[in-house]
Amino acid sequence: MATHLSSGFTKTEFVDNTPLPENVPKVDEVGATSAPLKSASFFIGQYCKAYNEDFMLCKAENNDPEHCLKEGRKVTRCAIDLITKLRENCGKEFDAHWQCLENHNQELYACRKPERTFNTCVFEKLGLEKKIPGTPEGFEQIHNKENPVIRNQFK
Repeated sequence: MATHLSSGFTKTEFVDNTPLPENVPKVDEVGATSAPLKSASFFIGQYCKAYNEDFMLCKAENNDPEHCLKEGRKVTRCAIDLITKLRENCGKEFDAHWQCLENHNQELYACRKPERTFNTCVFEKLGLEKKIPGTPEGFEQIHNKENPVIRNQFK
């Protein structure tokens, strides 16, 4: 009886060559990994809010994935547009923040210093301000606090 099974990785790529219907507009991929997307996520949420809301309303109407392809493409185009603007206007700050996230297990608290620099640049050049949804009215946003108190949730 064998105690070890060899892995059976295939060398073929799995690509679906079925073309999309003509009524679905073509869109490129965002072209970013998880760290840049997390770095830009709050800005994408603000910048693409109308497209995101349309997409979510569409998904609530019908659970068929094909039903909301057009709305999904609009969300993707909007995210591509914003990431392009971030790279053009705040490239150095954007890179510093997402690389910090990449090197610190994507923990936002570990990258507050480059995050502040990035947020300032985005506000000055693009007019977008980072606001975390669900923060109580009148309370300072966590990323703006110099010395945030972090409570252990498990005690």
